[in-house]
Amino acid sequence: MRVKALLAAVAVMALSAASAEAQSGGPVKIGVLNDMSSLYADIGGKGSVVAAEMAAEDAGPVLGQKVQIISADHQNKPDVGADIARQWYDQDAVDMITDVPTSSVALAVNEVSREKKKLALFVGPATSDLTGPKCNAYAASWVYDTYSLAHVTGGAVVKSGGNSWFFITADYAFGHALERDTADVVKAAGGTVVGDVMVPLNTADFSSYLLQAQASKAKIIGLANAGGDTINSIKQGAEFGITEGGQKFAGLLIFTTDVHSLGLKAAQGLQLTAPFYHDMNDATRAFSKRFADRFGRPPTFDQAGVYSAVAHYLKAIKAIGTKDPDKVMAEMRKLPINDFMTKNGKLREDGRVIRDMYLFEVKKPSESIGEWDLLKLIETVPGDQAFRPIDQGGCPLVKKS
Repeated sequence: MRVKALLAAVAVMALSAASAEAQSGGPVKIGVLNDMSSLYADIGGKGSVVAAEMAAEDAGPVLGQKVQIISADHQNKPDVGADIARQWYDQDAVDMITDVPTSSVALAVNEVSREKKKLALFVGPATSDLTGPKCNAYAASWVYDTYSLAHVTGGAVVKSGGNSWFFITADYAFGHALERDTADVVKAAGGTVVGDVMVPLNTADFSSYLLQAQASKAKIIGLANAGGDTINSIKQGAEFGITEGGQKFAGLLIFTTDVHSLGLKAAQGLQLTAPFYHDMNDATRAFSKRFADRFGRPPTFDQAGVYSAVAHYLKAIKAIGTKDPDKVMAEMRKLPINDFMTKNGKLREDGRVIRDMYLFEVKKPSESIGEWDLLKLIETVPGDQAFRPIDQGGCPLVKKS
């Protein structure tokens, strides 16, 4: 009898262990998917991997095991990004994918996430369609989007007298959405859009496009592009004497790495919108020093956002003791988002994280006291003003009132 009882106890323990293993499904595994080698590599790239690793280390063991971070280069190609996402979800036991700059790639990964019912926490892509008509119950847009960029930067430029615009637009989902959202702001304020030109991604020579913008006589040349494309637009625009002729650039998506590459002499006075800057307060400085000690420079807001997304995701898993996607997403919506870059942020039903956004201006060389002392804060815009109201995006997940 004792032997039978012992065997029964062992069997129960084995079943319990198997049940626990089935529930946890092995270690939490996160995939950082982004541009590692082209025009957006400085924005996210390997720095986003470092940020994810830092968040995992700070979380410690999750479900009793060390969190695993893997990464891949999507090459800014939607088919490549979707194939990687499908392999990660199906074969490599990845629980969540994050970063994914390049909106066309993000939209493709978003569909894989929807199909597989696996989580995607988007940080790098800007298109507001991810929380609009393309919203997904398993996805979130973490730090910014084209709507917030348009309303904060575009709104500020129009208020200061920039009421006629010509757009130089990256010819893919991100650029189209950014031009659309900014043009809406300009027109709503009584301004006009006199023209636009679509430019292939990762273009080296902007001369013909800049000449069209110059000939338009628009007060503002809106740059609906990012990364290397923005840098090339502004640098080559200076060679054509565009700002000397009285026109101004509006960089609708500019990162600190872009400002650093341009230099303060060329970039001074540019206004930009961001959800984070490394030298805002004690908390941002402390995180940025830790990051810089490992990566060699302060984080962009994309890289800081990857840390925030991963940290909140792991916090939710630890709170409920499972990595089941539906339960984790529900817990992430329940928990307020509080970290060095976000105070009392909220993940909405449409996947939009609501948080404060900031309008900055690039410092003059005489105002800077160091290599990365680049920006000064102009205005803090509360999240409920910066982001699109939930009932205006067309997200099918949002209940009609």
